[in-house]
Amino acid sequence: MSLLVVGLSHRSAPVSVLERAALSADAQVKLAQDTVAAEPATEAAVLATCNRIELYADVDKFHAGVAELSTLLAQHSGVGLDELTPYLYVHYEDRAVHHLFSVACGLDSMVVGEGQILAQLKDSLARAQELHSAGRLMNDLFQQGLRVGKRAHSETGIDRAGQSLVTFGLEQLAAGGDVQEWARGRKALVIGAGSMSSLAAATLARAGVAEIVVANRTFDRAERLAQILIDNDETDVAARAVPMDAVPGELTRADVVVSCTGATGLVLSADAVAAAVEGRIGEPVAEIEDDRPAQLVPRSAVGLGTDENCPLDLTAAQSGFSVMGEAAVAGMAAAELEQHAAWVDNGTVDIREAGRRNPEAEAEAEAELIGALAAAAARVGRIPERRRPEPVAGFVRPAPALFLLDLAMPRDIDAAVHRLVGVRLVDIESLAEASADAPMAADVDEVRRIVSDEVAAFGAAQRAAHITPTVVALRTMAADVVAGEIARLDGRLPDLDDRQRGEIRQAVHRVVDKLLHAPTVRVKQLAAEPGGAGYADALRTLFDLDPETVAAVSRAVDSTDKKDRPA
Repeated sequence: MSLLVVGLSHRSAPVSVLERAALSADAQVKLAQDTVAAEPATEAAVLATCNRIELYADVDKFHAGVAELSTLLAQHSGVGLDELTPYLYVHYEDRAVHHLFSVACGLDSMVVGEGQILAQLKDSLARAQELHSAGRLMNDLFQQGLRVGKRAHSETGIDRAGQSLVTFGLEQLAAGGDVQEWARGRKALVIGAGSMSSLAAATLARAGVAEIVVANRTFDRAERLAQILIDNDETDVAARAVPMDAVPGELTRADVVVSCTGATGLVLSADAVAAAVEGRIGEPVAEIEDDRPAQLVPRSAVGLGTDENCPLDLTAAQSGFSVMGEAAVAGMAAAELEQHAAWVDNGTVDIREAGRRNPEAEAEAEAELIGALAAAAARVGRIPERRRPEPVAGFVRPAPALFLLDLAMPRDIDAAVHRLVGVRLVDIESLAEASADAPMAADVDEVRRIVSDEVAAFGAAQRAAHITPTVVALRTMAADVVAGEIARLDGRLPDLDDRQRGEIRQAVHRVVDKLLHAPTVRVKQLAAEPGGAGYADALRTLFDLDPETVAAVSRAVDSTDKKDRPA
C-alpha cells in the first residue's frame, strides 16, 4: 500500500473555486467513508480548512487511486470533475509525506508560519479515528506531522515569519498601522463561535477593543465564548452573547465585524451592511462607479436595465464594471452566458453610457467578448469570478466607518461590500493577495531542512516497519523448527535429565539466534533505505515463509498499535 494525496488549495485554485468546493462537516465525514469503501483505498483522512481541501489515502494502485480520489472530491464538493481537475494537485509516497509535513509547519499556509493548522490537523486525525478510516499509516503520518509542526515552531523562529490568519487579517484592516492602536476602544461583533471565531475574539480582546458581542446560531455556544472572554484575567473587555437574529441591530453599533461560520449561504448581504453604515453615518451609502470617474453614485441611482429576458440579476450586478463586460457574467454557466450574449446582441440593455462616443460599437465589441467567454465556459464550465472593481482614477476612499473581516469559506459576507464607500472588507481573497507580497523569514529555510530530515526519517521508519512482520514470521518459523527438533530429541534420548535437556535447548536456541541475528538486522537496515521494499519479498521467498503467517503477524502488530495509541 502507498500514500496518496489529492487536493486543491489557495496555491492551486482561485478563491471562487475553493469557495464552491468547500466541504461541510457532514460532507467531510461522508467523503472519508466513501473513500475507504472504494476499491483502491484502505485508509483515508480529510484535511479541510478555509484555504485547502485535501484527501489522503493509502492506496494499492497509483493511477486508479488518483482517478478515484479525484472523482470522490468532485462528487462531494459539488464542483464538476472537468472543472475541478485543472486545480487539483497530486502527491505520492515521500512527496505526499513532505507535503503534509510542510502543511503542518505552516510553510504551505496563506500566512507562512501560522500555527492554526496544527489544531486543524489534530481535528482531522481525530475525525478519521472516530470513523475508523485511519489505520496504521494515517495515524503514523498525522501524529508525526503534528510532532514535526511543533518541532518547527519550538526550534526555529518561524513564528516571526508568520502569524495566525486572524492576526494577519486584522493587520490588513488596520492598513499597515499598529493593530492595538487601531483596535483600542472599538466595539467588535464576532459572528460564529467555532475555533477560528474564538481565536478572533481572543485576539481582539488582547488588541484592546472595548466590547465584544458574540453571535451564533447555537446561543449556548455564544454564551460560553462570551463568558470565557469575561473570565480571562489577562484582558479587560466587556463581552456578551446575542442570537443571530440580533445581528442587524448589532451591526449598526459595531466598529469591527469578524465572521467565520459554517453557513453555506451569505450571512451578511451588501444591503445589510449598507443599511448598518447608513444607520451610523445618517445618510445613504454610495458605491464606486467606474462609468463616472471620481464620482460617487448612490445605490438607488445605479440603473442597469430591467429587460425580463436577461439572465443576469441586474439589480445585484457589480457596479464599477460595465454590465456587458467580464465581471457582469462572472460565475455564469455556459448556457446562461449564451443567453446573455444574445440579450446583449439584441441591444436591450440600458446602462446610461453617458459620455461614450460610440455606444453601438462598444456594445458590439462587448457582445463578441461575451460570446468568447461563453465558448470558454463551454470548455471549463464557468468563468472564474472577478469580484472587486478596478481602482477609479483620481478617487480616494474616505476613512471606513465599518471594518469587516470574513474568514469563512465559503464566504459569509457578500463580495459586493468591497465597492461600498465607508466600508473596508478583508476576506480570504484579499488575504491571499496580501500574503503573496509578505516577506519570508530566514527561519523558513531552517524549517525546510527540518521537514526534509523528518521526511527521510519517516520513510525509513515506514520501510523498516514494512519488513518487521516478515522478520517476526521468520523468527517464529525458526522457533517452531527448534521446538520440533527438541521434541524429537526428547523421544530419541529419554534418559536425559532436566538439566541436560535445558542445556541442549539453550544451545540450539543460541545457534539459531546467532545465525538469524546478522541477516535480520541487516535486512532491516537495507529495507529502511530508499528502494528497500523488495527485501521483505526476498526474505519471504528465500525462507519459503507462509504469506498468511506474515499477514497474521501484521494484523497483530496493527492491533497492538491501536491499543497503545492515545484516544
